Amino acid sequence: MSELNVKDFMETIIARNPGEPEFHQAVQEVAESVIPFINANPKYREAKILERIAEPERVIMFRVPWLDDKGETQINRGFRVEMNSAIGPYKGGLRLHPTVYLGLLKFLAFEQVFKNSLTTLPMGGGKGGSDFDPKGKSNNEVMKFCQSFMTELQRHIGPNTDVPAGDIGVGGREIGFMFGQYKRIRNEFTGILTGKGLNWGGSLIRPEATGYGCVYFTQAMLKFKGDSLKGKICVVSGSGNVAQYTIEKVNQLGGKCVTLSDSSGFIHDPDGIDAEKLAFILELKNVKRGRIKEYAQKYGCEYVDGKKPWGIKCDVAFPSATQNEINEDDAKTLVKNGCIAVGEGANMPTTPEGVEVFQKAKICYGPGKAANAGGVATSGLEMSQNSLRLSWTREEVDQRLQGIMLAIHEQCAKYGKEKDYIDYVKGANIAGFVKVADTMLDQGLV
Repeated sequence: MSELNVKDFMETIIARNPGEPEFHQAVQEVAESVIPFINANPKYREAKILERIAEPERVIMFRVPWLDDKGETQINRGFRVEMNSAIGPYKGGLRLHPTVYLGLLKFLAFEQVFKNSLTTLPMGGGKGGSDFDPKGKSNNEVMKFCQSFMTELQRHIGPNTDVPAGDIGVGGREIGFMFGQYKRIRNEFTGILTGKGLNWGGSLIRPEATGYGCVYFTQAMLKFKGDSLKGKICVVSGSGNVAQYTIEKVNQLGGKCVTLSDSSGFIHDPDGIDAEKLAFILELKNVKRGRIKEYAQKYGCEYVDGKKPWGIKCDVAFPSATQNEINEDDAKTLVKNGCIAVGEGANMPTTPEGVEVFQKAKICYGPGKAANAGGVATSGLEMSQNSLRLSWTREEVDQRLQGIMLAIHEQCAKYGKEKDYIDYVKGANIAGFVKVADTMLDQGLV
């Protein structure tokens, strides 16, 4: 059997999945790392493991009709991509955003397979959501949508089948509405969603987990080089859950975060976003659902309209907003300004050209599938607590999270070590692949 090559493999992927650029990008990034490893280990090539991983096990698409506050019928489209269940139930978030379409969710589900494998927990990969936009909707409208969405989704999920979580546009409110509808229809109280409220099966540290985990991973990369986050100036994008708790953990480890952003622009506060200012952000974004420029108005710092924060001089960057937010020019600017580490809190926030810039400069670059795996890892811990009908303390969960992020770093270092540099992209992709691939070989043609 002839060796695999990236060009032919990608031509097949693109032909089978037309018009899905995010999915093509995600598969190509993995293929470039993994195909040389597959060619060196023919058992994976002969069983066409990578070809199978790149094809979802199941794709569910459905309509979501709901009534708005004017009594008018609205119709959205719902999705669940169940990508791979070799090592456990499908696990991955639900995203509510106007940009959601099948190709975007296939990219996220594909990434999730590798990320979940890296956590060392028994979770497969999936992703779902809808093109519904919760922004500007009343509580009642969000509830009506969530109930209609779950009315269909409930027949495809379960604690041993598929356990969704939150993602962009899906926080505690939306999870609550969906869980209530599942319980009403199925007449059972079971852990079919993670990110639940603490009173009804949620886990401590879950809201903080992605941000905390990303900082733990970045700290591990720096420690490997004899450095730390102490005294480092950090630039953070986004202002949601991941960005908020990235700042909290950086502060605790002695660093200083000076930016936050949203879709309108970014703020630059050279004095640093301390605990008091962060409390204002949490209220502004999680309760009032306001805009980041209100921070600049309150604290008298700079607000830059319509831009991203990558031009601000920093030691460490935490892209925590959305995919492809750092392009080649942004990456060059960061490196030129002395950035020594990047920890991706978002999924695939750096374009391939940007990644190349970071790798050529040999800075510590933690790709999302490794650096932001703390969120899904803690979701996995929530699943365990639900199965045991137990609730662990904050300290227990945080300790387990730290242990998981250090284990992920160790796996990435093992497979990504080169002469004078650790290629964390290659390390994460191969480490994630090996566990899933070996399991698929054990289970036969599934």
